Amino acid sequence: MTPSRALGYDAADRERWVVEEPKSRTRTAFERDRARLVHSSALRRLADKTQVLGPATDDFVRTRLTHTLEVAQVGRELGKSLGCDPDVVDTACLAHDLGHPPFGHNGERALAQAAADIGGFEGNAQTLRLLTRLEPKVIDAAGRSAGLNLTRASLDASVKYPWGIGEGPARSDGASNPKFGVYAEDSEVFAWLREGAAPGVRCIEAQVMDLADDISYSVHDVEDAVVGGKIDFAHLADDEHRARVVAAVLEWYGPDTPADALHAAMDRLVGAHLWQTDFAGSRAELAQLKDTTSQLIGRFVRAAESATREQYGDGPLTRYAAELVVPGETVAEILVLKGLAVAYVMGPREAEPLYQRQRDMLTDLVEVLAARAPLGLEPAFAADWAEAADDGARLRAVVDQVASLTDISAAQWHARLARPPRR
Repeated sequence: MTPSRALGYDAADRERWVVEEPKSRTRTAFERDRARLVHSSALRRLADKTQVLGPATDDFVRTRLTHTLEVAQVGRELGKSLGCDPDVVDTACLAHDLGHPPFGHNGERALAQAAADIGGFEGNAQTLRLLTRLEPKVIDAAGRSAGLNLTRASLDASVKYPWGIGEGPARSDGASNPKFGVYAEDSEVFAWLREGAAPGVRCIEAQVMDLADDISYSVHDVEDAVVGGKIDFAHLADDEHRARVVAAVLEWYGPDTPADALHAAMDRLVGAHLWQTDFAGSRAELAQLKDTTSQLIGRFVRAAESATREQYGDGPLTRYAAELVVPGETVAEILVLKGLAVAYVMGPREAEPLYQRQRDMLTDLVEVLAARAPLGLEPAFAADWAEAADDGARLRAVVDQVASLTDISAAQWHARLARPPRR
């Protein structure tokens, strides 16, 4: 039986970097892509990586893995409603955070500093590196790893920032975009997966993945913070708290959405009567909070779907045939929720000694492993180190190793390798 082919995708979209003979005639190439992500060790490791609060914080908070699964559910449904192949979007969503190191964005900053002289570190560029090199599934004729060897369409959909370091579009205030999606040493496969795409333009599946990430991040992380007693929705009705949220958005996410639009977004959210205040954690309150998150997700998804359909009509929208349209009001409402998380969770923790210790831990590990390598590296990374052409490539192998660790294993490695012996 020949598997069905989704409209809007051609043979080039189904190509793989290393040619393979299909092992199953009952699954599409895109279904195989999704299966490879589900069975990958990189996805499993997300269970013990920080999302916003650490995995050991309590039994309610989301980890990178549970966040990823929620992004995939939101993205798959939105993509399907627009005519995207749902497995392409699902794969991109499952992959979107694979490259994040231990301790979330806190760890990302530490590794970016450690790798500053070799092209930096960025979770999104690390994701592409995992998909095309580090996560073992397919080996080419020369004995080199091709990673999961996903199709061109799935790989392209997984690239949130399709440019190298310093090459992204400037922000509205003229500041350079610190995000990027590819390291220089991965440029060959990046050029292959981007064949036919205009520079810096994302396919619609990547845009759906990005919006699903924003929606899940903003809604679910606020839910975690409410249950943890860090946020009260009453803040959105208080002028002092509203100003704090706006300031957090402008500082962390830039000035693209001005303060007056953020205040108007807070007015709309308060006026929607979705909130509960004085949360105490009863089952009834938990149920109401879950209904709030569901309504917010539906509100944002419907707004994007409606605006996109209004512009492009009812046919299937795939690859570069359309762009996702997200109304400015929806963008502002999502930013307000992000601002709540920044103002009351992420911002205050920056000054906590724990977060400096986490950065120091990863910095120490890079230094110790770089000095001892290949000793201390896992066999695959030790082989990368041994085959490296220069000191920069050897340091990259060490950074790859540290980035692959979970929060738990990073602490264990640090205790074993970097702490001075007790006297």
